[in-house]
Amino acid sequence: MQKKLILDSDLLRVTIDRLCQELIENHGAFDSTVLLGLQPRGIFLAERIREKLSQALDKDVPLGYLDATFHRDDFRRREEPPKASETRVPFLIEGKQVILIDDVLYTGRTVRAALDAMIAFGRPEKVELLVLIDRRRTRELPISANYVGQYVNTLDTQKVLVEMDSDHQHNRIWLINKE
Repeated sequence: MQKKLILDSDLLRVTIDRLCQELIENHGAFDSTVLLGLQPRGIFLAERIREKLSQALDKDVPLGYLDATFHRDDFRRREEPPKASETRVPFLIEGKQVILIDDVLYTGRTVRAALDAMIAFGRPEKVELLVLIDRRRTRELPISANYVGQYVNTLDTQKVLVEMDSDHQHNRIWLINKE
């Protein structure tokens, strides 16, 4: 298995800072904007973004976790039943601007499922998508991100591995060639 480093911890920190600045430019003081991290891996990025936004804006930015497992179009096609993660949306999204956050945008199917799952919490005014890595040329659905950390050209035989830890010192993103 070959691994190629896409982003090291320093470049990842700069990338997340840039994404936060873009969000502030477009959403101001976050008066009617909320963040939803997609389970399971998008929540780590969402927590990091929330932390930086809260510091920059000197206020608490609302964050929820959304699991779209039971809304996936391949839910019944899997050999083993998928394991659901926690959904925690401690606010109404009715009339709000929602930023869905995930680590990697691949086929678009997870985002489509998340849109379906999100409607249970109200009808948002607007929905935007923020991803750390956009795997180009792999989309199966016409979904694109509004905020992208980095675009990466990949093959279906490759995998993007996002390593994020709590101390932020050993965060890395790898492109892995499967054998």
